Amino acid sequence: MENTTAKHATINNPADISVIIGYFMVVIAVGIWSTFRTNRGTVSGYFLAGRTMAWWPVGTSLFASNIGSGHFVGLAGTAAASGIAVGGFEWNALFIVLLLGWVFVPVYLTAGVITMPQYLKKRFGGTRISLYLSVISLFLYIFTKISVDMFSGAVFIQQALGWNIYVAVIALLCITALYTVTGGLAALMYTDTVQTFEWKVCALVCIK
Repeated sequence: MENTTAKHATINNPADISVIIGYFMVVIAVGIWSTFRTNRGTVSGYFLAGRTMAWWPVGTSLFASNIGSGHFVGLAGTAAASGIAVGGFEWNALFIVLLLGWVFVPVYLTAGVITMPQYLKKRFGGTRISLYLSVISLFLYIFTKISVDMFSGAVFIQQALGWNIYVAVIALLCITALYTVTGGLAALMYTDTVQTFEWKVCALVCIK
């Protein structure tokens, strides 16, 4: 019988491997640096980065938080299989993000709120609706966003380096938790900023 076992085309080029390792090392280094640079002793310092972040790390963090491995692996694979129409969702999302920035964010700032559950609590009173939205958003984000990004990122590591997919998932979780839990929102913003510029450089290299 013909052997139908899938073979992984792992990366054996030392230059490519050094780029991947360097990417993770830079992200970890920036995350660790930001944990010591920011004030994590208060709620505002940990969850809101001390309210001292400039506009450009906030913007790059929003971009990097929205664009992840699910896009690079999942959407790219879907587009390769069925066509470019899958990108229509992302093009439409552009207008929704602008609507959020120009219409809804001023309302949130005027009301002095940070999150949507907090706004609903202030708008309608009580705690049930805000608690319900918080819980359902947490579950939806875990099962529809985080899980997909972790799996697609692990698939890339598996295909590129030949690692076991469970080992790749655990490695990604440990690296992310190392700077996110210890550094708070500021560490997340700084690492997202670094990753945004790294993605831009990679995109320009791929285009050329």
